[in-house]
Order: sequence, then structure tokens, then C-alpha cells
Amino acid sequence: MINLVSISQALVVAEHRSFSRAAKVLRIQQSAVSRRIRALEDEIGVSLFERETGGVRLTEAGRAFLDRCRCALADIDFAVRNAANAGAGGEGSVRIGILSSLSAGFVRDLLVRFRVTHPAVMIEIAEGSTCDHIARLHDRVLDIAFVTGRPEAPRCDIALLWRARVFVVLPETHALAGATEITWDQIKGERFILSRQAPGPEIHDFVIQRLASLGFSPTVERYPVGRETLMHLVALGFGISVVSEAATGTRYPGVAVHPLSSAQDALPYSAVWLPGNDNPALRRLLSLARAMAPTRAQAARAAVSARRGATPRKRGRRP
Repeated sequence: MINLVSISQALVVAEHRSFSRAAKVLRIQQSAVSRRIRALEDEIGVSLFERETGGVRLTEAGRAFLDRCRCALADIDFAVRNAANAGAGGEGSVRIGILSSLSAGFVRDLLVRFRVTHPAVMIEIAEGSTCDHIARLHDRVLDIAFVTGRPEAPRCDIALLWRARVFVVLPETHALAGATEITWDQIKGERFILSRQAPGPEIHDFVIQRLASLGFSPTVERYPVGRETLMHLVALGFGISVVSEAATGTRYPGVAVHPLSSAQDALPYSAVWLPGNDNPALRRLLSLARAMAPTRAQAARAAVSARRGATPRKRGRRP
């Protein structure tokens, strides 16, 4: 088996182009360096250095080998330092699964705050469906996932954190495009177009349930396209769509986006994670998410009250 000490000494020899100078830097005998490098060459089956009177120089095979070793040793060094810092909660990484856009909403706000308070933690983001994310949690590919509702997630911990308002997306030419808020009764006869990709299935179930509760059976078409293409289809007049608050921060040409007026028109979102995951960065993220959830809920209620309070009332004649 190749010894890391041998590789380290070979790198020093390559840097100084001399066994004698490398030995002085390493504070060992030149003969010891020479024997170790020779043993390394015998082990890998190639000559790393061409020996000359004034020193040594790398062979082509030696240059390629030591370049890869240099990168590998740097990765090992980073991994060791990263593990030590992560154990202290100072650095590390957290892998997050999301359903939809980060252009607006709770998860965006959470990530902004988390990056400010923990700038050294590396954040990895993965999009996918709820089922995909739960499978990745069990496979330890993800640390946490933010999904709609309270999903079936065996052996996982689940915390309902926030509710995201639901918005209607209309072509700019639609009669309701200039409205402030929209009711289901106004759009019950429309053709709804939704994506098959996440969070399209969750939005589909929400639309069906809300209109069914009001006695309507909507026309819904599902397309195997992403969010951007779906918005362009709305602009082209294929139908109207529904999105959560998280997708409202990105503007698309030819469409108007308006909130639904009812307080019931909000999708619940939960955090899902494995209870045995002892990643310190995950625990800090969860702590911040729990702290932010009540504050955000209060702000949302205040915003709704402000909008309703700003609605002009019809004045009648005094008796």
C-alpha cells in the first residue's frame, strides 16, 4: 500500500528539484528520502524523477502522478478541517430539498438569514417531488426537505412551519388581469393548466379540492414542462394557472399574478428530516426556521389586514 508520507516527500523533492535540498527542508537524511522515493517508484511501477548531476526533474508520468496526488492531499486536508469545524458547529454543509422556486417566500427568507448568521456553512439545494425528497432523506443524500402539507414520511420528523398564499396567473389580456384579488367564483369556469413537475401535483390537488368544496368540477390540463414554459403557455392563452407564493418573485412577460382572496387559499408547508441526523448545521437551520415561522405568520396576517383595510367602502346616504 502506498504511504502518504512517501507521496508528501515526493512532492517536496519535486518542488525543490533535489533530494539533498528536500532532505534539508524535511530535516531527515538524504539517503532516507532517496530510499522512500525509490520504494514509491517500485510500488507504482514508473520512474517519477530523472536523476541528474545537479538534481532531479519530473518525468511525464511523475508529473501526472504528483499533480493528482497534490489535488488529493488538498481534498483530504479540506475534509479533515471541515469535519473538525462542523463538529464545533462553525462550518460544514447542509443539503436542502425544495419543491418550487426560491424567488420569494419563507425558504428564500430563511436561506438569506442563515447565510448571514452562518456564512461558512455550505448550502446545497435540490429540486424534486415530495416522494423523491423523502427517499433522499432516507438515503442520507438530503439533510432536510421543505414540502407541502404533512406527508407520509416513515421514520422522519415533521414540523409544520408556515402557510404560503396561493396566486392565480392570468394572461395580461384576461378580463381579471387588472384585479387586486380574485375569488374562485370568478375563475371557476376557466381552463387550468398545471405542470407535472413539482410542485404541480400538489397544486393540482389543491385546485381540485378547493373547487370541489365549492361545488365546481374544474377543467385541468397537465403539461410535462417546467415553471417557465408553463408561464409562457399562460401568456399564449392556453389557460390560467395557480402558483404558491414562492414562485411570485420571478416576473414573466405577458402574464398577471394576483392572490386569491380567501384566507383558506394558502398551502401549508412542512420541514421533514431524519431524527438521527446529528449534522450541527441542520440543527442550526431548524432552530432558525422555527424562530422565523411565528414571525412570518404574524407579518402575513398583518399584510392581509392592511390590504383589506385599504379597500374603499361604499358610502351610503345618512338617514
